[in-house]
Amino acid sequence: MLRSLYSGISGLRSHQTMLDVTGNNIANVNTAAFKASAVQFQDTLSQLTQGAGGPQAEAGGTNPAQIGLGVQVAGISTNFAQGSTQATGRSEDMMIAGDGFFVTRQGGETLYTRAGSFNFDAQGRLTSPDGGLVQGYAAVNGVIPAGGATGNVTLPLEAVSPAVATSSATLNGNLPSDAAIGTEIVIDERVFDASGVARSLSLTFTRTAGGWDVDGADANGSTGTGALGFTDGALTAGGSVAVGGITVDLTSLTGYAALSTATVTKQDGRNAGTLNSFSIAKDGTVVGSFSNGASEAIARIAVATFANAGGLEKAGSSGYRSTFNSGAATLGAPGQGGAGSLIGGALEMSNVDLSQEFTNLIVAQRGFQANARIITTSDEVLQELTNLKR
Repeated sequence: MLRSLYSGISGLRSHQTMLDVTGNNIANVNTAAFKASAVQFQDTLSQLTQGAGGPQAEAGGTNPAQIGLGVQVAGISTNFAQGSTQATGRSEDMMIAGDGFFVTRQGGETLYTRAGSFNFDAQGRLTSPDGGLVQGYAAVNGVIPAGGATGNVTLPLEAVSPAVATSSATLNGNLPSDAAIGTEIVIDERVFDASGVARSLSLTFTRTAGGWDVDGADANGSTGTGALGFTDGALTAGGSVAVGGITVDLTSLTGYAALSTATVTKQDGRNAGTLNSFSIAKDGTVVGSFSNGASEAIARIAVATFANAGGLEKAGSSGYRSTFNSGAATLGAPGQGGAGSLIGGALEMSNVDLSQEFTNLIVAQRGFQANARIITTSDEVLQELTNLKR
């Protein structure tokens, strides 16, 4: 049979593969974090009809004569270029700005994905749409351990931020230097013990000829005294008072005329609180916000990088699995070790370029038609050959 007939058949098969890949790209134009693929062709073995001849003293060399035997698909590569950002406003949605993959586990298998449309299940575990459990590093007492083992990222809905006893407080503002001797200014502040029970701490400032006397007392009966002196509005004597184990810092007070603005600006105690909401930081840390105003790290989402991301095998549901040619996954925190940072409340869109894909459709269609013409032409030649015998 004619070699051109089989070359045409190989061309049909190869261009059909190109049509399949292009069609899949277009179908996933709106799939979050989808990465487009491209087909590479290469020729098959060539039949040698005449070997090369070396140059002689009386004759020049000759080149080999070869007849190609068609085309084949050399490979289908995945384009891992960054897709555009689409803001969603959902705190569970996130995207990787740069290289890297989210890590999920399902049915004992570890998969990797760029699609960050996640949700929490009934157990508070962060999951992908197909039920994969997102992997990360759990916090211990609000601290993410370095180099720890990965596990399921879980939002502890029943988590309680522990109470913290007040050990220090800070006052800012001004005590009026033109106040009459004997004038009293009382400042009350709520403080806490180790179990979260609140009590009142009262500071009484009394104007004296040399400055201000400070008398502190709390609801438990603890007291403390001190004295403040000012020169040209600047504190020159005194600076703190201790009441019931609480050190009150007064060094930021000033003593100018006509202003009475002294107030407690900070105290380090709090009562216990329950989890209200969470947010995702750029380094992948899941930060919980509690009803007592505390913010604590709950977990950190892990990101995997590969020496050869193009060697990953598509596993469906926008997931990939590692292969021998991708290399083993290197796990770490976002923004470290070559991994991209996280953007919360946004998703990465498909990187399919429709203009390029429609052009590829035309190229594949014309290539298919041309190879079909090879087959029909070869058929006509064979018809002429069989007509020689009548």
